[in-house]
Amino acid sequence: MAAQKEEDFVKGDGGYISDESSFYGDDELRSELEHRSATFSPSTYWSTHKSNLTTLALANIASATTTPSSTAPLKLYNPYEGSLSARQLSESIPSFLSRLPPSTTSSLTTGPWISIANPYTTHRLTSSDWASFITLGERILSSFTAQKSALESSMKGRPKGAITRKLTPLRKTVEEQLLAAAKETRCTSGKWMLFPMPEEVDRTWEAVAQGTARGELGIAAKVATDEGGGDRVPRLVCVYTADFADKKDVRRVLEGLVEMGLVKKRGVMGEERGVFYKCDAYTHLGINSGNEWGLKASLYASKDVLAQSDY
Repeated sequence: MAAQKEEDFVKGDGGYISDESSFYGDDELRSELEHRSATFSPSTYWSTHKSNLTTLALANIASATTTPSSTAPLKLYNPYEGSLSARQLSESIPSFLSRLPPSTTSSLTTGPWISIANPYTTHRLTSSDWASFITLGERILSSFTAQKSALESSMKGRPKGAITRKLTPLRKTVEEQLLAAAKETRCTSGKWMLFPMPEEVDRTWEAVAQGTARGELGIAAKVATDEGGGDRVPRLVCVYTADFADKKDVRRVLEGLVEMGLVKKRGVMGEERGVFYKCDAYTHLGINSGNEWGLKASLYASKDVLAQSDY
């Protein structure tokens, strides 16, 4: 062995120590490490690695302190983007309301509606096949009209109540067929309808617009513009949901309107009051109050929905 020079030593607390003195440990430690190396089994190690307490602890710490850097930014949705009669994504709610106050915005310059979309909804209005639904719906109504006419002719001179009892199950069948056709063509949207007076419309619309923009109400909302009808003609405000058959969501939106103070259960004289829910399928077919088929124009009434637990 070559003679060691002074620079081959490092200085320790107890004097100079050779670099080679205990770099790999003493004889006992080296023997232990060599034994571990000889008996180490990779398959055994990996089979127990995930359940090892140290491994689990480190994983929990990592998940709690690490923020994913690859999370994609949320893409907001607005089917009305580019429409001057609707809220734009770059527009704040105060700016939107100031630009288009429903109490003074004329239908002659803006059109019949002012609209706003829920920017967080996953529902897409463009998926509905309205052309196919209207074809199916008109066929169903035409068939019912023929049945109704034949029944009334065969029961001519009979009491009106007797004819009505015969027509009731036929009307129920028609309603079921229309709703089935709406589902088949993905035309399932519907709306709660509010009718504030002109002096209340701005306040009502502000609450609805803010709730819709925050994603707290339905998929969209709209309010009628001023058609010059005067101060005693109520304005229509529609608050939309994606699916008339989703009763839980229909009720959720209604409860949101109640919390905002926009739906009152009773009037100033104690009379029952409320709002109604109508599916867009009926609107597209012209099924309004007092329609020629005698069909009920609305699907739900707020007083019934709020009173029942199965919604």
